[in-house]
Amino acid sequence: MEVFEAVRTVLAVREYTDKPVPAGVVRRIAEAAHLTASSRNGQPWHFIVVQDKETLQKLAKAVATGPFIAWAPLAVAVAVDSESPYGISDASRAIQSMVLTAWEDGVGSNWAGYANMPGVNEVLGIPKEIQVVAVLSFGYPKRQLGKGKKTRKPFGEVVHKERFGQPFE
Repeated sequence: MEVFEAVRTVLAVREYTDKPVPAGVVRRIAEAAHLTASSRNGQPWHFIVVQDKETLQKLAKAVATGPFIAWAPLAVAVAVDSESPYGISDASRAIQSMVLTAWEDGVGSNWAGYANMPGVNEVLGIPKEIQVVAVLSFGYPKRQLGKGKKTRKPFGEVVHKERFGQPFE
């Protein structure tokens, strides 16, 4: 799959089949995060790959917006060094790399939570000076998704040329 096709078709997935994600695909998802560029090459991130069903259940309870994590075969907690001024930005870039890499292999995902999740630190043994940015669930979509059928504002309403308010045509 070409990169633009992945961007064009990727959708959030909250319902997964029971099919496990193969080890090689899990590794590619993790490597995509690890290889992502970061500001000043600081790499302020940590990625905790979780496949244990009991731990996934605990994560689902620790993330208010992520009950679907409980039914995913895989989750990745993304955390950053709290002292990094670029941590959130760098982590967000790595998250998108994982999402697109997974999608290329037919694996859906969804971002749950956004910072300030001490329950996740506790579940995964993450030191308190490390801030959890998100928990991403991954798995094969339970339902067939309409790839590329997205509801978006009109292009000219959000993309401007040279100056705000001047439509990009």
